[in-house]
Amino acid sequence: MSSIVMPLLVIFRLTLLDAFRRRILWVLVVLTVVVVGLSGLGFERLVSLARANGSSETVIQLGVSQMLIVVAFMFSFILAMTAAFIGAPAVSADIDSGVLLAILARPIGRSTFLVGRWLGLVLVAGTYALASGLLEIGAMKLASGYGPPDSLGAAGAIALQAIIVLTLTLLFSTRLPSIAGGAIAVVLFGMCWIAGVLGGLGIYLKADLMEQIAVVSRVLLPTDGIWRGAIFALEPQVVIAVASEGGRSSEQLAANPFYASAGLSLVYEAWVGAWFVIVLGLAVLSFRRREL
Repeated sequence: MSSIVMPLLVIFRLTLLDAFRRRILWVLVVLTVVVVGLSGLGFERLVSLARANGSSETVIQLGVSQMLIVVAFMFSFILAMTAAFIGAPAVSADIDSGVLLAILARPIGRSTFLVGRWLGLVLVAGTYALASGLLEIGAMKLASGYGPPDSLGAAGAIALQAIIVLTLTLLFSTRLPSIAGGAIAVVLFGMCWIAGVLGGLGIYLKADLMEQIAVVSRVLLPTDGIWRGAIFALEPQVVIAVASEGGRSSEQLAANPFYASAGLSLVYEAWVGAWFVIVLGLAVLSFRRREL
């Protein structure tokens, strides 16, 4: 057991050190703090203007929650690109530079190297995504006085999206050049979100094919399904109450890409866990068959 654990920890540690040596990571941290600060000031200004104009607290809460969901949506794309950026060169760059020839010459198997690399990158990307998400939610709550019902669940879901993109990029990195693998992962992330929007329209328009495409895309790449869970965690109960009492049918509500009537089911959460095992297994198998 120690013959596997010790090399795994070595690769894990080296991955963390390499990530912290990159200046881009610290640049992202600084930019995140700046963006969170500016968005907090923007929230505070908008809420102050709304109260000055006589808007009710319910209306303000509705507006703040919807603005936060839109900000979270844009932030999820930034995190997806960041995850693809750090995951794309995880294997392919070391192959191209010849570093892997020296590493794998020691008693470190390819599977151990890949899993150690993945664990290190997951810790970096997941921690950054979770911390920045909670920071943004905290800034919004401080500026407006309102917060989502499940801040940790929302930030965790957004972080999980980034980890999914990272894992997919790592699979591509075992076969494709860095730029190609990262670009494909980001495009697939965007396509799955579009498929989810089309699926909601399919429910409203009673177009079964569009709905089925969304279901399949959420199985193959569960980022959009996780995004629905993030939306539900960000929605205060007043949003759900207003939506259900507004005379709109469930089909009409499904057409809104920034509304979710329910969170993630246990079955879907189990599938997400299985998805990680399958994709990481495919990455290990692909890497084992790759000629260095």
